[in-house]
Amino acid sequence: MAALAAGCFLPLLAAAPALADEPSQGDTGVQTDMGVPAVQAVPDVVPVPEVEAVPEVVKPVPAVKGVKRSHAGKIGVLRVGDRGETVRQLQRRLHDGGFYFGQAHGIYDEQTRYAVWGFHKSRGMVPRGEVGPKTWAALKRSKGLRPLVPQGGADRVEISLTHQLLTIYRDYRPVLVTHISTGAEVHYCEKGHCGNAVTPVGDFRVTRKAPGWTTSRLGSMFNSLYFVGGIAMHGSTEVPLRPASHGCVRMPLSTSVRVYNMVKEGEPVYVRGQI
Repeated sequence: MAALAAGCFLPLLAAAPALADEPSQGDTGVQTDMGVPAVQAVPDVVPVPEVEAVPEVVKPVPAVKGVKRSHAGKIGVLRVGDRGETVRQLQRRLHDGGFYFGQAHGIYDEQTRYAVWGFHKSRGMVPRGEVGPKTWAALKRSKGLRPLVPQGGADRVEISLTHQLLTIYRDYRPVLVTHISTGAEVHYCEKGHCGNAVTPVGDFRVTRKAPGWTTSRLGSMFNSLYFVGGIAMHGSTEVPLRPASHGCVRMPLSTSVRVYNMVKEGEPVYVRGQI
């Protein structure tokens, strides 16, 4: 694995496809890059700072009149920026399923959208930016995830490169599922450092935990859990709908807080699939 990259912020390689939860003319549901720190090389050992307060990461949302509105002729479709009791119900359902861990505040913000993406992917649906009848119907159905490693440990982390999902198991049951963005699988050379942006497939264990923000030459990471060399699962401000990192496994910031508190050093990490 000598050529594996050990960081997570890769420049935009290609525009993500226009995706929408329910067909519409105005909202693609695609997250765009937001200007993260300049990409640089990451050392094998990252200094561990004191634990910091969890940052507020709710993105500003435009004021709207309510959630009962029409998009492409569909009534009652939820989109980023909507707010109200229907959004609160959505957040509660996602929380009950292990997809959302923020407050059920009734605002369809970026963290809620990440949870919706994770839910869609867990059900074999195309991840979309809107919540319409198909999503509500799927939320009402109980459907268990198929484990990547059926004979894995009772407590473990599974990472699917194919579906870009991370699942935490406790007592053989999935208790947390989150949308992720893994290595882009391209060769890169930046500021004199070259490598392959690959998240390796295999059986690993968490070797080290770094609380709070750590910054290296490849960017900034939050609540990092290293599982092979300098490659870690960590929170990020950028978790797009495509593999985009130098090799790390990016998670939404709010979810990374829960993951960091749940996963212990030495816990098995299974990475399977391909992008």
